[in-house]
Amino acid sequence: MRQKEYGMTIWFTGLSGAGKTTICQFVEKELRIQGYRVEVLDGDAVRQNLCKGLGFSKEDREENIRRIGFVASLLARNNVIVLVSAISPYRKIREEVRQSIPSFIEVYVNASLEVCEQRDVKGLYKKARSGQIKHFTGIDDPYEIPFSPEVECKTNQESIAESATKVLEKLEELGYTTAKVNNL
Repeated sequence: MRQKEYGMTIWFTGLSGAGKTTICQFVEKELRIQGYRVEVLDGDAVRQNLCKGLGFSKEDREENIRRIGFVASLLARNNVIVLVSAISPYRKIREEVRQSIPSFIEVYVNASLEVCEQRDVKGLYKKARSGQIKHFTGIDDPYEIPFSPEVECKTNQESIAESATKVLEKLEELGYTTAKVNNL
């Protein structure tokens, strides 16, 4: 039996290629091993389904984040730990979502634009720089760094396991029983 049986939303934010999804996957795996009910809301998957048809204007991006936040809130109030991996570039909408979810941890996955461009396996930054993609966060659309995230993962300075452990340690502070990520 877990120490705490209530939901939580852990919101991973950062540039494309910063490592949000990778850290999220490691945290998900460890929480499932620990016996928690976990759901992942990945920005790419949500855009293809729940938010299909939304573009990349500021208004559409905000609506995308509102929808993700609404689903996360529903799941969390049903005792699920929700891991959200979404660029969510605008501070104001992240704060709006935070206010609508009682148990919320913001995780800033911090990697420089240069590092993210080096990691760009999909070639999105290259397309954005050539003008093929408009409103790309970090290139021609801003990313607003969180003022005071509960956790900051510096993925160009620490391993995925170290970053995931920071998130799990924050959960421990809040009364969840977790283990550090080892031998990943």
